[in-house]
Amino acid sequence: MLDPRLCRSFLAVAETRSFTAAARRLGVGQPTVSQHVRRLEDEAGGQLFARDTHTVELTARGQAMLGFAQTIVDTEERAARHFRGTQVRGRVRFGVSEDFALGELPEILRRLRRSHPLVDVELHVELSDVLAQRLAEGRLDLVLGKRRTGAPGPGRRLRREPLVWIGSAATTLVPGQPVPLVQYPMPSVTRRLAVETLERAGLDWRAACLTSSLTGLRAAAAAGLGVTVHARSLVPPDLTELPASLGLPDPGEVDFILLSRDPAEGPVAALAEFVTDRLGDGVARL
Repeated sequence: MLDPRLCRSFLAVAETRSFTAAARRLGVGQPTVSQHVRRLEDEAGGQLFARDTHTVELTARGQAMLGFAQTIVDTEERAARHFRGTQVRGRVRFGVSEDFALGELPEILRRLRRSHPLVDVELHVELSDVLAQRLAEGRLDLVLGKRRTGAPGPGRRLRREPLVWIGSAATTLVPGQPVPLVQYPMPSVTRRLAVETLERAGLDWRAACLTSSLTGLRAAAAAGLGVTVHARSLVPPDLTELPASLGLPDPGEVDFILLSRDPAEGPVAALAEFVTDRLGDGVARL
């Protein structure tokens, strides 16, 4: 039987494509993750990752290891729950900023289902500020969203993320003409930051497209209607980070935050643990 500790490190690297990010997720040092992967490669009889200075990719042997490693980790977690005699159950009202919905959210929910199959999720996808207000009103239990850096407020900062300008191969900017923006409606954290960044740089802008959904934003940006600001790790696969040569100013950073009604245990605490494990970088509670 393969050691579950080695399997956890392997899966973290496979998901993040980074030994550094995997170590941060697991809360250990990078040398520990590297050692675990080497030990697992010894047991597997060959390389699991093809590595160079810029990329980490699974080998054919690594692809084959994925299913076995996940089964071992899942089995260990089921055994631990069984012998602890506890089964988390109940409903959690979970609000998620739309930026996360097509990226990180599916894996978070898969982990929740594997570990706590009796937990039901009532999912709400909206703008971060709208979700925070619903939590304050008692209509949600947990919120994963964004907040401008340095802004006061409750909750836990999961990590600080660089913002980038995104568009597509169809994107063109005409020198001397207002920058065309594809925007969410207010209140939108990234909309405010995009506008403030352009105005600080003395650049005119125009609302080329207003959309209430990430699907609409992706379609408009892919068609070349305009540009928008997005967290770098959440850039949709059909869009791309725009080069600095276009002359757009640096939009800065944004905080990923987790807001909760803060129960000590139960389904909300269980889901919060998976969100923090997936997105956190060890930053303390705000």
